[in-house]
Amino acid sequence: MRLVSICPSNTEIVEYLGLTDHLAGVDDFSDWPEVVQRLPKLGPDLDIDMDKVEALKPDLVLASLSVPGMEKNVEELKRRNLPHIVLDPDSLEEIGENLLFAGRYLGVSSKAKEIYQFYKNRIEEYRSLANQITNKKRVYWEWWPKPVFTPGRMNWLTEISQLAGACNVFASEDQASVQTDWEKVRQQNPDTIIMVWVGVITEKMNPELVRRRPGWEQMKAVKHNEILVLDESLFCRPSPRLIEGLEKLASQLHPEIFPAYTGKDPLLKS
Repeated sequence: MRLVSICPSNTEIVEYLGLTDHLAGVDDFSDWPEVVQRLPKLGPDLDIDMDKVEALKPDLVLASLSVPGMEKNVEELKRRNLPHIVLDPDSLEEIGENLLFAGRYLGVSSKAKEIYQFYKNRIEEYRSLANQITNKKRVYWEWWPKPVFTPGRMNWLTEISQLAGACNVFASEDQASVQTDWEKVRQQNPDTIIMVWVGVITEKMNPELVRRRPGWEQMKAVKHNEILVLDESLFCRPSPRLIEGLEKLASQLHPEIFPAYTGKDPLLKS
């Protein structure tokens, strides 16, 4: 079976299903597990080279609609009659359902169910711990700085916030991704700012740029130096790897409640 993944979150799902050895090619941004970095690269996820995909003669292409603009990939797969499935989750539950769906489609249902159970159990463990917290921090997630994009109510990061004993200051916005501006963020006055710029490694994200924004010096998060720079790969990709991101965030927001972050994927320890 020859698989092609054209989105990082799908590549990660293939790893959880134990099928990474079947990957023949991936998009440019797929970087986990490390072994996939040696596979043929097919272009950035918003600009996949479909000639290269077709040349690989895949038995199945795992496509996605998790980022606006990916629709053209799916349209081109249909036009070329390339076998494919499309994953498009917004919530943690939908991510779990996608894992099960991909597992059934690829003939590894038992493995998918095993990982799904680990995934659900970890979520419930953190929900139970988060319920002990009465003083929940108000957090602002920054996906992109200009124009400003942040997750809204229908997004896994709003759920991750809750599971980490916090609340997303833009959770009232009835969208998965919200375009806003620096002044509206300032008015929200969050306790914590979380920088997870999509496609940008942590070393390239400078908290000083946040501190210099007009009026932000009076924001609680800035005054108390509550600015977290986190790996976007652990928070911005809709795959079960978000659980590792949850563990990292929770241990920083409420170390008195949550276990210390180990740096290991909790779903693959076994």
